[in-house]
Amino acid sequence: MDIGPPKRAAQEGVDQVRRDRPRRRLFRAAAFVLVVLAGLGLSFRWLHWQFHHVVLDDARVASDMITLASRVPGWVTQIPPVAGDSLREGALLVQMDGRESALAVEELNARIAGIGARRAELEARLAMVDRTSASAHEAAIAKLDSARAALPAAEAERVFAEAELARAQSLIASGSGTRQSVERLRAGLDTSRQRVISAAAEIRNADALMAAALAAREEMQVIARQLEALGPQERELTATRDRAALDLADRTMRMPFDGVVDRIFVDPGEYVLAGQRIILVHNPAQIRIEANVKETEVRFFRPGTPVRVTVDAWPGREFPGVVDRVIEAATSEFALLPSPNPSGNFTRITQRLPVRVRLDPPPPAGVLRPGMLVRVEAEANE
Repeated sequence: MDIGPPKRAAQEGVDQVRRDRPRRRLFRAAAFVLVVLAGLGLSFRWLHWQFHHVVLDDARVASDMITLASRVPGWVTQIPPVAGDSLREGALLVQMDGRESALAVEELNARIAGIGARRAELEARLAMVDRTSASAHEAAIAKLDSARAALPAAEAERVFAEAELARAQSLIASGSGTRQSVERLRAGLDTSRQRVISAAAEIRNADALMAAALAAREEMQVIARQLEALGPQERELTATRDRAALDLADRTMRMPFDGVVDRIFVDPGEYVLAGQRIILVHNPAQIRIEANVKETEVRFFRPGTPVRVTVDAWPGREFPGVVDRVIEAATSEFALLPSPNPSGNFTRITQRLPVRVRLDPPPPAGVLRPGMLVRVEAEANE
């Protein structure tokens, strides 16, 4: 059997493998060198980044969460929005039962209107008394002047009648006169005396009318005091009405700004107390980043320092920002349970200070939401 050619082919294959072996080793060495160089480059870059950058993982998106509470107790009748709704400023949030307050406002408005009617009545009465008393006073003055003018004439007539009677009596004594003339003169004297008495009475009557007119003028002061008393009553009722109107207005809660409803704590039909929280809202256009920085790294986060913010919800996207402020006390100072050291054992723990970052420019509303986890990166420049 002829087996020569196959042996030669196998020998040629072995020789070819021996010739390719150095080449493979060279390729492997080159690949290993490239991998090592790439690893060294990445390691150098990582070390350089670690030494020249500071990252805060303990950071979140924050906003001013506004808890709207009821100022008055009452029954909740309407809550139109639901959690997650975006509302404009002035939109209705909560409506409470305000029927009793509305009736109180209506009642007080009626009482205030009654005060106005009473004032108009007193003013009309004051004007009427003014005119009436003025006319009566003028009439009393005229009557007094007339009575005072008539009294001297009556006195003169009486004196003349007395003189005539005396002469007639002397004539009778001498036998020259008649008794009839004496009686006539005596009657005339009586008449003149009555006229004097009547004139004096007219003067007293005129004085009484004058006093009555002056008394009527005094009544005007009484009416004026009544008008003055209506002022405090009206102010008191107005204040009470305004308080009732405020109570009525407080039963309608509206959106204080353009914002988002985060949570609703009550349902329609529930009874709420004054001060009880009802709804939680925030303004998505006013957000910030809050982080806690180690006290050993706070020097890298001075106010005005530019930072880069990355959000877990938006991978690959960066938000530029600026350190707005650094709180002047560590977070441990705000702990509810202080940690004194009465035993004397002390473990030194690095404290953290709150830092607030302002995004500049601010992102569109709704992109970042309160509570999202973020990372804040700053360059470690001394």
